[in-house]
Amino acid sequence: MEITDEIKDKLEKLHAKYEAMGQDMNSYLDGLLYADVTTYWDYIQTDTLLSIQKPKTQFPDEEIFIMYHQITELYFKLSLHELRQICLGENRDTEFLTARILRINRYFEALTKSFEIMINGMEPEQFLKFRMSLLPASGFQSAQYRMIEIYCTDLINLTERSVRPELAAKNASIEELFAHIYWKRGATELATGKKTLTLRQFEDKYTETLVDLAHKVSNCNVWKVIQSLPANSLENETLRQALRQLDLDVNVNWPMVHMKSAARYLEKKPEDIAATGGTNWQKYLPPRFQRRVFFPELWTAEELENWGTKA
Repeated sequence: MEITDEIKDKLEKLHAKYEAMGQDMNSYLDGLLYADVTTYWDYIQTDTLLSIQKPKTQFPDEEIFIMYHQITELYFKLSLHELRQICLGENRDTEFLTARILRINRYFEALTKSFEIMINGMEPEQFLKFRMSLLPASGFQSAQYRMIEIYCTDLINLTERSVRPELAAKNASIEELFAHIYWKRGATELATGKKTLTLRQFEDKYTETLVDLAHKVSNCNVWKVIQSLPANSLENETLRQALRQLDLDVNVNWPMVHMKSAARYLEKKPEDIAATGGTNWQKYLPPRFQRRVFFPELWTAEELENWGTKA
């Protein structure tokens, strides 16, 4: 094979690259020579991916339940990948931020549309049986979803609606705000009002991580980053609408499809069936109760008043 000027140029650039790192280029070329070619199944880790479904019962539809939740967590990871670039990266111009927000919206759109798998994709009789083997596990325990919320907005907007004015007036600390985070009310025992085991497990595993994240992004969450842009940035209609859609996707559309699923499988007369973690899904899931809004400044008073009622 002829050693062209193009190849020589690339070798010189490689040499300069490795020399700057104090490395021997020849050793890296040896590694390239000896390495096997990459296959699709090795790169994607297909065998591993397809081996991590571990049903606890013999009901076939449990595998659907497991795999869809695993898909959900992967989409959450994609969303966090974008949020870290927005909040912790250096490139924060309008074009870059808009592109990343639109990516997150596409991830949540895919999730919301695909939730039909959960609503109508399992036999209720199977679900109501295999779900009992999952106690006290619950989708409530998705830490990645909580991280998405914390990355997006000031923590005050994630507190219980009834105490937000008081917490805002006293300029409450991160720890005080976290003590009143909205999701805790949704994981209380229906009969006693005590914390469910589901919540206690979640707090033991993730409280420190989530509080640390809240401190880390308190001055660089999505809304803080948007506020740091030039004053006329929100006149960019694409960015403005992307932020509004993100608010709806995470805080209205996603909870509402869960409501539809819960209504199909758990809504019974004369008394609804409790969720696997004993969470109060009737009060926890409906957006109109929590009125959780990432970017209240982007909505009219009427839109906020009717939050979650028209999805």
